[in-house]
Amino acid sequence: MDIAGKKLIIKALMEEKVDTVFAYPGGMIVDIMDELYKQEKLHVVLARHEQALVHEAEGYARATGKPGVCLVTSGPGATNTITAIADAHYDSVPLVVLTGQVPQGLIGNDAFQEVDIVGMTRSVTKYSVTVRDRKELGRILKMAFEIATTGKPGPVIIDIPKDIQTMDGPAEYPGSVTIRGYQLKRAFKLLSSAKQPMILAGGGVKISGAEKELLAFAESMQIPVVTTIMGKGTMPEDHKLYVGNSGMHGRYAANMAVMECDVLFSIGTRFNDRITGDLNEFAPKAKIIHVDVETASISRNVVVDIPVVSDAKLALQKLSEWAKPMHTAEWLKKIDAWEKKNPLSMREGKGVCPQKVMEAINEVFPKSIVVTDVGQHQMWATQYIKTGKDSKFITSGGLGTMGFGFPAAVGAAIGAPKKDVVCITGDGGFQMVCQGAEVVICVMNNQYLGMVRQMQQLFYGKRYSMVSLRKQHGFKDAGKDVTSVIGEYVPDFVKLADVYDIKGIRVESNDEILPALKEAKKVKGKPTIVEFMIPPEELVLPMVKGGNPMSEMILK
Repeated sequence: MDIAGKKLIIKALMEEKVDTVFAYPGGMIVDIMDELYKQEKLHVVLARHEQALVHEAEGYARATGKPGVCLVTSGPGATNTITAIADAHYDSVPLVVLTGQVPQGLIGNDAFQEVDIVGMTRSVTKYSVTVRDRKELGRILKMAFEIATTGKPGPVIIDIPKDIQTMDGPAEYPGSVTIRGYQLKRAFKLLSSAKQPMILAGGGVKISGAEKELLAFAESMQIPVVTTIMGKGTMPEDHKLYVGNSGMHGRYAANMAVMECDVLFSIGTRFNDRITGDLNEFAPKAKIIHVDVETASISRNVVVDIPVVSDAKLALQKLSEWAKPMHTAEWLKKIDAWEKKNPLSMREGKGVCPQKVMEAINEVFPKSIVVTDVGQHQMWATQYIKTGKDSKFITSGGLGTMGFGFPAAVGAAIGAPKKDVVCITGDGGFQMVCQGAEVVICVMNNQYLGMVRQMQQLFYGKRYSMVSLRKQHGFKDAGKDVTSVIGEYVPDFVKLADVYDIKGIRVESNDEILPALKEAKKVKGKPTIVEFMIPPEELVLPMVKGGNPMSEMILK
């Protein structure tokens, strides 16, 4: 028996075991909304803006391992999702975004709220299509979930005209599987011959759920491991083989190890510029093996010696069958000497020390989901937040989207309601998207757009243009101390918390950090804002200037 398209959409969600839909209403999805109203198994989360909605779905997907499902209307509803979809694309987050569209007879006529969302997002989605035939709706929906979640995960857009939603057609929802095989012998032979081998683990290891396999392989071979920011958490941070994050703000020892290794086994990373710096100087002494599920990612940025197209988990499982201990004791001693020479630490001065905030979060929330926004606070979090088997670390890596943090934390809290969720954000990013759930929001308030201000201080003669949040229209203040800037800071985050009927706590000294976080942890059923007053001149170090070799680290 035929059914309406809107009913098949709901059937598809049920067949895919979707439990949560992040949605915002509009005229071109009202029929789907009406169908959602008639059933009780799907939890519909009503956001306050479509960009935040997709960030919430990202947080949910990263916290649960399931695809985030979004529903928005046509026109501005669809276009408001683009930044967050691009964010998901760069960080390989599985999303199925259903957009409403004007009836097919109006497409191309500049109808009210008509946009070509498929054309606009083709470069930042794995699959993007407008449904033109009601008979194809079921197949296309099935493809959407398979494409979003298999291989290298990512966002998919299915644009559904209003007449397709109401038109009768086949009730069947198909199913299919994809099986692939891989070959790794050549890569293993090269790795086994190395004197100073390194493993570089990226976000693909997390996406594949291959953390245990990575640990087992590294231990079996006795090979040290560094991670990208997106790969943070793939190795226990207290493990003797884990060196730390590498890249622009990576540990000194991690960057030196990449520069000096003779074979670099990279898995699940795109080799973006934040990791490589000057491409001509990246891992200059190494033969490079690159394992990635996406063929197009291999040798796109760094030309590699042995390419392996494979899912990270399958590759590591196979490699572990051949693994045997290598003689790396002297190599590990050399890496340890680099760490002792320049350990990762921050000086303590006036105001709140960011390192101490992160360490206190580790103490008070040891088994939590930590979500960051984008900026200096993000880098401090990647440096000092500890991750383990009972915790998760979620951040915007590839696109670096300010405003990501809090809505992603909301989505994570919805996806994992029994976990503590801590959002580490900045005073700039937090003001972009303020919405609510049971989340501890740690606002690192340095009264500046700190990451850009840091670049201006180090590389632009202290010409602080448009980075002070104390003034509405930016300013020019060449050569002056940032602490000399005057003017009232808006908003007062403690008062803002009061307006939303939630708890707000301000921390102005290191002694107040732990008591504030412990107090925040006691609050249930609604968010808590903890504002940490960070000195505006605080820097994230080490740092490598964009485009320079990773050996040229600014340490102090």
